[in-house]
Amino acid sequence: MKKSTGIISLVLTVAVTAGLLALAAAGVGENKTGAAKNIPLGLDLAGGVSITYQAKGETPSAEEMNDTIYKLQKRVEGYSTEAQVYPQGDDRINIEIPGVTDANAILEELGKPGSLSFQDMSGNELLSGTDIKTAEAKAYKDNLNNTDYEVALTLTDEGAEKFAEATAANIGSRIAIVYDGETISAPTVQTAITNGNAAITNMESYESAEQLASTIRIGSLKVELEEIQSKVVGAQLGADAIRTSLLAGIIGFALVVIFMIIMYRLPGVAAGIALTSYVGITLGLLNAFEITLTLPGIAGIILGIGMAVDANVIIFARIREEIGAGKSVKGAIKTGFQKALSAILDGNITTLIAAIILSLKGSGSVKGFAHTLALSIVVSMFTALVITRLVMNAFYALGLQDAKLYGIQKERKTINFLSKKNICFVISAVLILGGLAVMGVNGSKGKGALNYSLEFQGGTSITIPMNEALSIQEIDETVKPVVSEVIGSNEIQAQKVDGSNDVIVKTRALDLETREALCQELVEKFGVDENQIAIENIGAAISSEMRSDAITAVLLAALFMLLYIWFRFKDIRFATSAVAALLHDVLVVLAFYAVARLSVGSNFIACMLTIVGYSINATIVIFDRIRENLATAGRKADLQELVNRSITQTLSRSVNTSVTTFITVAVLYILGVASIREFALPLMVGIVCGAYSSVCITGALWYVMKTKLGKKN
Repeated sequence: MKKSTGIISLVLTVAVTAGLLALAAAGVGENKTGAAKNIPLGLDLAGGVSITYQAKGETPSAEEMNDTIYKLQKRVEGYSTEAQVYPQGDDRINIEIPGVTDANAILEELGKPGSLSFQDMSGNELLSGTDIKTAEAKAYKDNLNNTDYEVALTLTDEGAEKFAEATAANIGSRIAIVYDGETISAPTVQTAITNGNAAITNMESYESAEQLASTIRIGSLKVELEEIQSKVVGAQLGADAIRTSLLAGIIGFALVVIFMIIMYRLPGVAAGIALTSYVGITLGLLNAFEITLTLPGIAGIILGIGMAVDANVIIFARIREEIGAGKSVKGAIKTGFQKALSAILDGNITTLIAAIILSLKGSGSVKGFAHTLALSIVVSMFTALVITRLVMNAFYALGLQDAKLYGIQKERKTINFLSKKNICFVISAVLILGGLAVMGVNGSKGKGALNYSLEFQGGTSITIPMNEALSIQEIDETVKPVVSEVIGSNEIQAQKVDGSNDVIVKTRALDLETREALCQELVEKFGVDENQIAIENIGAAISSEMRSDAITAVLLAALFMLLYIWFRFKDIRFATSAVAALLHDVLVVLAFYAVARLSVGSNFIACMLTIVGYSINATIVIFDRIRENLATAGRKADLQELVNRSITQTLSRSVNTSVTTFITVAVLYILGVASIREFALPLMVGIVCGAYSSVCITGALWYVMKTKLGKKN
């Protein structure tokens, strides 16, 4: 690269990065398009619409309610992956959709859940809405290559049998789709449909197809519902949580950049520019794709920053090694990027696979986390492999060519990590088994193996008609302490209802005596009208089906990560060691949750998924170096010495990446509100555990498997 080209490259990179940050800060035009404040926020950060439905007729069974809640959850995810659906009492369902303020518009778009039936021209019911499994709008090409639209239906096994008979008997006739007594579509039967898959073709537009599909989906609920209440609710955490999180993010980011400059000198400056561009690009894409940002989403971004730093650390360590081996700075930069590429790609692709699986198979906060994580991974790879390289080459072209500016890695004395492997295995076993023992003791005492939150086990919802409107901060400072003292628990969620003085407080399940005591205390402290206080039981926001989805998604993600590592490293022992280390980190953090009695809710899922991504990335780096050293050492290599050398060579990466990620989360913990601290604390434990397992467990596991479970080669 010529000097003039270097100047242009550097100026353009800095200008584009500054432009992205300016766009995120101020936006463009009257609507502030592109501004970070326009990023959709979840219920925990911004509030949204709350709608309550009640079942018509007799009280539905638990199975019918669960099926209805799960289908509604899938339906409302079209508005936001962070939408929540949970039971309220025996016959009511509450839906909370973040980021919107017009309840009427949502009600109109969501549709009123009602009865759906398929009828022949004589009005005889051929099948009901419950016989429909899914309904989806699709675009397709006709025989003339023109775009057309249809609604694709998938029927249940019983519905498929009914539909086969109905279509066979009505070829050439219409079958009317009737919703709440009104015919919404009457397609003509072209042929008998026996495979359980049908299509309503020749729709006017994709929008009309989606509207019909939406009506069919909502009408296929087992329980017929009617809307009895809708309201706009405020954020669960409030503006103070956003402000402190933003401040923590800025301080943490600044400390990371300073750390990188101190540790890596001129390359650290390049990393600072690349990381700044990461922030600008990520904010822009969150805006562009309208990804709802919540606390779990923030975790995905934090993990993305960690992986972006990690990629830079791997590159810089390689450059230093090449300079230490006698190469010129120019040659070291080129070779450093080349040698770092495989570790960066393998680590990021492995985590990206997990994010994709979680997005496809998960629901609720799991899906939202996966979207943010996938975005962060792609951006972090781009900034590390493209922007960092561009800036480094520009610096060199500008005459910054002294090796001292880049650092020289001297040959380290190999540390015998494997000599301590048995001690490390025992420590890990004690931590994991100790945690399981604590869970068993807590369970036997009736306290629950883990401290499950409202999202997992439901509780009580109290609507308090305050005499004046309070901000969420005022609610935190005045109302929450009163409730906490009466119920003897700090696990409380609070929201205000926009347009009224009402405050909604959600707690663990309260018995009649505690409810009466709480009402009396609220009357005495705030002078509220006791007759206007509404107290109801609410079910878990994270249903058993959603939990099943999350477990399935995590297991599938682990399976596909294992297959990818096996494919890339050509050795199943690498893959099984990586997954075992990943499981180790998850179990240690789970033990911490049990011992510390931290609340286990939706943020717990995000925390565990973050640790999974962080753990696998750290493991890949060490395995990549073992693979490289195996290729150069040949068949007669001393495996113990080779593994020790590989861990030693990547030690600075393991320590520095852990430090930078820990700094980011630690600042969030120090400055954040209580719920954010409860989220950040186990993340810090996970980061420390990930560093420990990557250095002390993964290589040792592979070595044991290599020498005990297979031939030495």
